[in-house]
Amino acid sequence: MNMSIKELYQLYQQHPCITTDSRDCPEGSIFLALKGASFDGNNFAAAALEKGCSYAIIDDKEVFESRPSTIADRLILVADCLQTYKDLAREHRRQFNIPVVGITGTNGKTTTKELITAVLAEKYNVLATQGNFNNDVGVPKTLFRLTAEHEIAVIEMGASHPGDIKTLAETAEPTCGLITNVGRAHLQGFGSFKGVVRTKGELYDFLSRRDESVIFINADNEHLVNILPDNAWVSPYSTDTENAQDCVCGEFVSCAPFLRFRWRETQTDLDERGEQVQWYDVQTHLIGSYNIDNMLAAITVGLQFAVSPRQICHALASYVPSNNRSQLTETESNHLVVDAYNANPTSMEAAINNFRMMEVTPKMAIIGQMGELGDVSREEHGKVVNMLRKSQFEKVWLVGDEYADIKCHYRKFHDVEEVKSAISEEKPEGYYILIKGSNFMKLYQLPELL
Repeated sequence: MNMSIKELYQLYQQHPCITTDSRDCPEGSIFLALKGASFDGNNFAAAALEKGCSYAIIDDKEVFESRPSTIADRLILVADCLQTYKDLAREHRRQFNIPVVGITGTNGKTTTKELITAVLAEKYNVLATQGNFNNDVGVPKTLFRLTAEHEIAVIEMGASHPGDIKTLAETAEPTCGLITNVGRAHLQGFGSFKGVVRTKGELYDFLSRRDESVIFINADNEHLVNILPDNAWVSPYSTDTENAQDCVCGEFVSCAPFLRFRWRETQTDLDERGEQVQWYDVQTHLIGSYNIDNMLAAITVGLQFAVSPRQICHALASYVPSNNRSQLTETESNHLVVDAYNANPTSMEAAINNFRMMEVTPKMAIIGQMGELGDVSREEHGKVVNMLRKSQFEKVWLVGDEYADIKCHYRKFHDVEEVKSAISEEKPEGYYILIKGSNFMKLYQLPELL
C-alpha cells in the first residue's frame, strides 16, 4: 500500500514505536527499512513482521511486488525510507509547541549540548540528543522521543558534507540555536575551510527565516559574526570583558587541572540602575581552558529561558564529563587527560595548548592520527608536531602512519596495538598524560593500561 506522510503519521500514532533494527522488533511497532554501507533493511522487512512488527515501511519496489500475500497489507512502499523517516520525525516534532535549541559546530558541540541540557534541566523537563546521535538517522531518532511531558528540546546536529545542516535543521525545526565554532575538520567532505563555514552557517540561514528565532553567538569568533544574517535576533557571549557589547561575559581564572572561571550577565561593571554587576565564580570538572566558550554558551541559553544565575552555577559546577571528552582520570600510576573520541586540526591545537597551560608536571602526550583531511593531511600532521615541539612535554608518542615521515625525535607507532606493547614493557608512571586522536585510532583503549 502507499501512504502520504500525514497518513503514515496517523498510523504511527496508532503504533507509536518505530524500529530500524530487525533484531529489535517490539510487538505492534513499525519497522522502517534503512540502508547502510553493508546492509539493506528491505531484505529484513518480512522477518521484522514475523518478529512482532505490525507494519514495515520499505523503498524497494521489487521486494514490495514479490511480497507474500500473507503480509501484503502490512508492507508500505515509499520512494525513500530515510527521507520518510525524517519527514515523519518532523511531523512528530510539530505536535509539540516547545522551544527547540539547535546546536552544531566543528568542536565542542556535544559538550555544549550536555552543558546546556544540564542548565535547562534545573528548571525544565528537557529532551536532549543522547550520545552523538546527531546525523540524519540520529536526529529523527531523538525527535521521536518527544512526549507531552517535555518542555524544551536540545538537538545536536553534525555534518560532514555541504547541505547536511540544512537538512537536519529542516527536520528538527529549531526555534533558536548556536554554532560552537568552525574549524578545519572533514575537509575531505567539505572541500575547504570555507565549505565548513558555509555548511555550519546553514543553521543561521534556517533560523533567520523563522519569526522570533534567537541565535546565540560567540561574539569573539569573527568567522561566525561575519555570516550572521542581517535580520537575526542575536544573544551574544564573550570573553572580551572590555570591548564586548551587551554580552554575557566570562573570564578564565585557572586550570589546575580543572577549569575555573567567572562570569557575569553583562560586560559593563554597572547595571542599568547604576548598581555593581555581580561576578559568579564556577569551579568545573572539565579539563580545557577552551571550555569557557562552551560554558558561556550554556549560560546565555539558560538566561534566555529564565534559569537563575544560582541554578546555572549549580548546573555547571555539578556537570561531570563522560564519553572520553575533556576528562581527567586518576589511575594508580598516572593522571590521564582523555580526549580520544575525535580529533581534527582545530581541536588538536586546543587540546595541546590547554595541556601546555595546565599547572601540573611531568607531562606526556600520546597523540593519534587525524582523519578525513584529504590533500592537507600531511601538512596538518606536521603542524601538530610543531606544536608539540613548542610545548616541550617531557615525553611524546605519535600514533599513526601520517607521522611516519615527519622528522622529529618523538617515538612513533603504527597503531594502538604497538602502543599497548610498549606500555606493557615500559609502563609510564607518575605522569599527567594527554591522550588525543581520532576515534578510528582506538586510543580510547589505552586508559585502562595506564
